[in-house]
Amino acid sequence: MQGGSEAVEVSSHRSVSRGADNVVSKAVMEQFTPGTSVLKSADRLPGVSFSSTDPLGIDLWGSSIYVRGFFMDQLGVTLDGIPLNDQTYESNNGLNIIQAAISDDIDRSIISEGPGGVAVPSTSTLGGTMQFETGDPKDQLGGKVSQGFGSYSSFRTYARLDSGKLNSTGTKFMTAYSRSDEGMWAGGGSQFQQQVDAKLVQPIGHESVMKAFFNWSDLAEWGYWDTSLAMLNGLGWRTPHLYPNYAKAYNYAAGNISLPTTDAIEENGDEPYLYDGGQHETNYTGGLNFDLALTDRLRWRSTLYGTSQTGYYTYADTSTPSADTEAPFSEEVWQNRQERYGFTTSFLYKIANHNIDAGVWYENNNQEAGLFWYNEPTLGEGAPLKTVGPYNTYGKAFQQGYGFNWRTNNFAFHLQDTWRPIENLRVTAGFKSVLATTAGGATYNNPDYTGVDALPNGSMTASSAFLPHVGASYHFLQHHEFYFDLAENMRTYQVLPNGVGNSPWSVQDQDAFRKLQHSVSPEKDWVYAVGYRYTDKLVQASLAGYHADARNRLQAATEGTILAPVSTVVPTTVHTNGVDAAVTLTPIKGLAIYNSVSYNHSTYGGNITTSDGIYYTKGKKIVNFPQFMYKANLSYRWKGLETHFDVHYYSKRYYSYVNDTSVPGYWLASTGARYNFGKVGFAKNLSVDFNVYNLFNSKYISMMGQNGNPMSGDYQSLERGAVREFFGTVSAEF
Repeated sequence: MQGGSEAVEVSSHRSVSRGADNVVSKAVMEQFTPGTSVLKSADRLPGVSFSSTDPLGIDLWGSSIYVRGFFMDQLGVTLDGIPLNDQTYESNNGLNIIQAAISDDIDRSIISEGPGGVAVPSTSTLGGTMQFETGDPKDQLGGKVSQGFGSYSSFRTYARLDSGKLNSTGTKFMTAYSRSDEGMWAGGGSQFQQQVDAKLVQPIGHESVMKAFFNWSDLAEWGYWDTSLAMLNGLGWRTPHLYPNYAKAYNYAAGNISLPTTDAIEENGDEPYLYDGGQHETNYTGGLNFDLALTDRLRWRSTLYGTSQTGYYTYADTSTPSADTEAPFSEEVWQNRQERYGFTTSFLYKIANHNIDAGVWYENNNQEAGLFWYNEPTLGEGAPLKTVGPYNTYGKAFQQGYGFNWRTNNFAFHLQDTWRPIENLRVTAGFKSVLATTAGGATYNNPDYTGVDALPNGSMTASSAFLPHVGASYHFLQHHEFYFDLAENMRTYQVLPNGVGNSPWSVQDQDAFRKLQHSVSPEKDWVYAVGYRYTDKLVQASLAGYHADARNRLQAATEGTILAPVSTVVPTTVHTNGVDAAVTLTPIKGLAIYNSVSYNHSTYGGNITTSDGIYYTKGKKIVNFPQFMYKANLSYRWKGLETHFDVHYYSKRYYSYVNDTSVPGYWLASTGARYNFGKVGFAKNLSVDFNVYNLFNSKYISMMGQNGNPMSGDYQSLERGAVREFFGTVSAEF
């Protein structure tokens, strides 16, 4: 727990919180279909919005999470103390949690909807933190296996082995493997992922412990299609990629056949009939944690970690014919690689009514990004390339658009004191200092593709010597709690290549980059949160208000097509006010009835000027996030039976920065049940569960802005959410 309030474990049916921290337990996570992204469990909380094109939320291109209007590249995220940073697709400065650990092996998550704690190691904390923790190996020898099946030929296998305690010192370990293949509900292809987890726990004496964690993941996914308002209105809600019909895609790109279109689609520059698109990533994550009791008052906690990621992100490019074959299109591949190594170390000292925490964090990140084109075969002369690779079947890349290389060093120091002047009052005050320098940029430029003589290259530093944080939690009466949190936060500069996102290095040329070097400052904000909570056996209720002022936020004004995007990066300000309210009733044993409402009013603080002129964005609502959300959950447990029903409402979301386009609000409902038969033969906790996603088959837009948002009007940067799907799983322990 970080910040000015304590967090407590949740009950079997709901998330119970203290202060700005919400603890989501294993019991809550298990209500979702096995293999579901743990980010989705956070969507139960008021003020949190998670959406995805697939039911499980594992399609990185089509999934997103917001916390009170802050996007997933503005949150601090850790796994067992390892900083994961930016959670977005194709990130050069982070790793998504679904690729860092098998969801079955995560025991709980702590979601802070306030400003986040100073001790959380992160380069992206602006509006909260998400801290995930894997479970320790069990004390007894045993294991677990599960097999799941679902709509569109989906399947998932999970197996785990626990060693139990191996000796008198308590040494124990676990290892697990998962393999999932989520079928596509439209178009061809699949969304495949396999992972290995391993964890070792070694007690040291009676008060200290060493823990080691390792994960390997391999993800190979065909993606769903990018759509636009013009495509939805003109072609309907199902316009998938043409894969696996290579002949149709070939003849369309060659101009031999025509496919339906509209004037609005043509004017928008949309690409509704691409052959395929997707990604292939391989990741390694490892960490070594020490929690050492040096004296009865002093503890030393340290984490050593490393992550490695190699990713390929693809589209079939109809604007670039293959050079060495007769194919009228090629495979456009963004190739990224990053290696992060670092450590955190802190000392915690107890004296009188004070708990003092002081520590440092250092990380080095080597980042690469390149854009390449590979040959597709002449029709009838070989199998077409798969969007997940390999790509060099018909020769090496025949064209390169750009190449980037950076080296980033992050350093942070924190100091905080948690003081209990009286038993029911906890006050936290502290600060952190941050220094982050990124050096590098373009190492290769193809002027025929980029249209410029020089791409961005140079160094930028984000630093702040004093980022304060103050908070308090006061249990002024039995069952009653009042809390507040306020802090100043800073996000370091994002590292992205030409035309991708809101990074200084993604602007069009070196001249624009040099202007930003001398004019832009790192994004900072002040975040304030205040709340009241009532908790007893029958009723748990909360009311929270919050305010945030963000300055120097870099917005990417996206133009061009999805195959050749152009980003104009401009700084702006954002002002946020909001309120969340939630109540859980537990009238009888086993029954929990949860309802929450959220209102968020976030607006841009100024107009945005681009090469096209002035866009009047001052006072306009932020894009992609609903102003109003309603959530309800009904869960019931009786003996071996567990059931749940969820329904969410998300209001209209604005699409363009000037708010002249938007997507409508929608309702989304899901339900599920599980029955535990207990011990059957040699199997323990033999259980069967069944889940239905999108129960009423609602049509809705899930992901928005994956290719960027338009300043005005329309753009091909929307994705439809999944249709109704069914999943069943059989699991047993031994």
